[in-house]
Amino acid sequence: MAIKKSELYSSLWEMCDELRGGMDASEYKDYVLIMLFIKYISDKYAGVPYAPITVPEGASFKDMVALKGKDTIGDDINKKIIGPIEQANKSLGSIKVDFDNPEKLGTGDEKVKRLTKLIAIFEKPELNFSKNKAEGDDILGDAYEYLMRNFATESGKSKGQFYTPSEVSRIMAKIIGINNGNANANTTIYDPTCGSGSLLLKVADEAERKITIYGQEKESATAGLARMNMVLHDCPTALIKCTGNSTLSDPQFTDDNGGLKQFDFVVANPPFSLKNWTNGVYDTDGDIGVEPSANGRDYGRFKGFGIPPDKNGDYAFLLHIIRSLKSKGKAAVILPHGVLFRGNAEAEIRKNLIKRGYIKGIIGLPANLFYGTGIPACLIIIDKENADSRKAIFMMDASKGYVKDGPKNRLRDQDIHKIVDTFNKLEEADKYSRIVPISEIEEKEYNLNIPRYIDSQEPEDIQDIAAHLQGGIPNADIDALNAYWQVYPTMRDVLFAPHQRSGYSLLKIDKANIKTSIFEHPEFTSYSKKVFDVYDDWKAKTIPVLKGLKEGVKPKILIHEIAEDLLATFSNLQLIDKYDAYQHLMTYWNEVMQDDVFVISDSGWQAGREVYRIVKTSKDKSGKTKEKEQDGLDGMESKLIQPYLIVNRYFLAEKHTLEALEGERETTTAELEQLEEEHGVDGGLLNEARNENDKITTASVKERMKRIKGSKDDAEEYQLLQQFLKLSDAKTELGKKIATLQKELETKVWNQYKALTDEEIISLVVDDKWIPVIDNAIRTEMQRISQRLTQRIKELADRYETPLPAMEKELAALEAKVQQHLAKMGF
Repeated sequence: MAIKKSELYSSLWEMCDELRGGMDASEYKDYVLIMLFIKYISDKYAGVPYAPITVPEGASFKDMVALKGKDTIGDDINKKIIGPIEQANKSLGSIKVDFDNPEKLGTGDEKVKRLTKLIAIFEKPELNFSKNKAEGDDILGDAYEYLMRNFATESGKSKGQFYTPSEVSRIMAKIIGINNGNANANTTIYDPTCGSGSLLLKVADEAERKITIYGQEKESATAGLARMNMVLHDCPTALIKCTGNSTLSDPQFTDDNGGLKQFDFVVANPPFSLKNWTNGVYDTDGDIGVEPSANGRDYGRFKGFGIPPDKNGDYAFLLHIIRSLKSKGKAAVILPHGVLFRGNAEAEIRKNLIKRGYIKGIIGLPANLFYGTGIPACLIIIDKENADSRKAIFMMDASKGYVKDGPKNRLRDQDIHKIVDTFNKLEEADKYSRIVPISEIEEKEYNLNIPRYIDSQEPEDIQDIAAHLQGGIPNADIDALNAYWQVYPTMRDVLFAPHQRSGYSLLKIDKANIKTSIFEHPEFTSYSKKVFDVYDDWKAKTIPVLKGLKEGVKPKILIHEIAEDLLATFSNLQLIDKYDAYQHLMTYWNEVMQDDVFVISDSGWQAGREVYRIVKTSKDKSGKTKEKEQDGLDGMESKLIQPYLIVNRYFLAEKHTLEALEGERETTTAELEQLEEEHGVDGGLLNEARNENDKITTASVKERMKRIKGSKDDAEEYQLLQQFLKLSDAKTELGKKIATLQKELETKVWNQYKALTDEEIISLVVDDKWIPVIDNAIRTEMQRISQRLTQRIKELADRYETPLPAMEKELAALEAKVQQHLAKMGF
């Protein structure tokens, strides 16, 4: 059976559910990730000679399965599985997770059952990595990212710092310059605070060839995660070091002369504003040094810049990174916004950095992106190569582009793409980005606070007092819609006429007709056609690509190609933001298409013939788990083609017949409810037909009819009971017909799945499922643009429709009427 990527994720998260209770996410993540690691290396490397990771005989996942149900399962996993893997792979370091820990996993039978369930989850077919045909798509890396994001979310504010959000990592990877085609095995990248290694891997993945990876992490358990992460991402030669000390006091990568080793690229998300950074950073005489010292503790990191304040380590990490760069090295660092404007020692360091030309750019990010803190952060991009000639710093305020995602904010695909495009092209955009001359920064005393250089605030919607007093819509407000008038040049004259006062206009049409006048205007219809012609060109190129997908297709390559093409397609259109169009496709990809393409990659189009019953589990009173197949079309599921697609393509007549019968049943039900509502009340003709449960049923109506049959006094009631019974019987009969037809349709649909040809499956998926959703998204985008214009014009018309003198006159007239009425009433 074909497997969806989302099913892989849910299986992994099911494992997490088994561990909740005894520990929090920051702890149980270690168990889940180690199990994932052992399963992966067993599937990929067990029995493979010269593999980068050795899986010893008797220590594979298969051997772990043999431990299920044993009283000694926890101790056996430690000694028979993890221990031998550690011994055979010294580069992994120590895997410091105890599968025999009673405090976290329980004791006795509870522990045995829990660990047995965990192993059983990894026996599922969707977790068989040896058969992954989308390997180049890095499905396991995505699964790891999924887990890390969820762990970080659940760990809360204090323990989520082991993970840098993948969206930020992607930006750093794409702007640091590693994808220029020159990267090779000799190219080095380093992260001095690497955490789980996700940031390093994102950058390494952006390089066109394998590069050499170095990382240092203070926490030994997290360093172990990073090493495993490297293996899971097919980077087993990455060197991750850990001594339990901070990189600042005990850097592990040094050169032959005792100085810091230097790298081509550095990325980092160091702990924000670390208060105890000076611990261990001192000379033999007890002072923080600015010269390389005999014991190598300061490494000349602060020489020529200044010493960071004792209680704030942000610049200590930044200067360590700069010292760790080669002469043409480049870096991207996540730091809190305070580094841009804080004073005293930090102001001096910032001034010296700017004067040396090391800072290429600064990107302000939205607040609340990072796990462990809600404060806003920025990216500082360092480039030593062109430092001597640098005359400006490229600044961006990207703080407005995000979406709420639970308790955190998250960058969307469109936000990431826009940031990367703007930075790499050094494009200036109003309220978003600027090339700021160093001379201007000098004038502002080397303060780099972004709002000093980019005003990203939306202009205030100012009320025009003169218009409120004398009428008319201010031309300034109409001019502000200039982006529309450039596309619809004659529409303005259709909607507005000059006011008797200069600088103001009148609405020429009735307010109720604003939308119609816009949507029916020839320039609007012409522009709409142009948009859809452009979109149709994209479809004409893309549909053959989608229909030509084969088993083994690489989903990430596919979406990159078609999404970039869509972005380019919409690049030359006014009004529509190309990034909004791009986001519509990416949203649908993330929600639906990605799973579908992964299924095709895994099993080919034949997966469209797979259909099965949804099985729901529940527990009885004794606690035993029961499984039950779900009936009806809603209980039918396929990996690629939902039942409604089969119905709409092959059984539309049956669907319409059912809809008509269901409509008839709804009408009959409404008539019954109306009869009961009108006549079932106290004293009503149907009230006596209620049973002991105070309900009017078919049986209670028949019983009442028996009692009053032939009574002239009750003739009207008897007639009403007959009407109720007739409607009730009709409803029952309709229900039987519907049930029969639904069962027949269900059988037809089930059989149709099995009879589908590959060509029919391709058409159902591409023509009936994927493309209509994207069509609707683009149509919605066009409507949104037009509605913004409509709403703004209506807002202005409402605002200035009645000048204050006219309001006063109307008020006086109404007041006079009230006085007349009061006088007539004697007041």
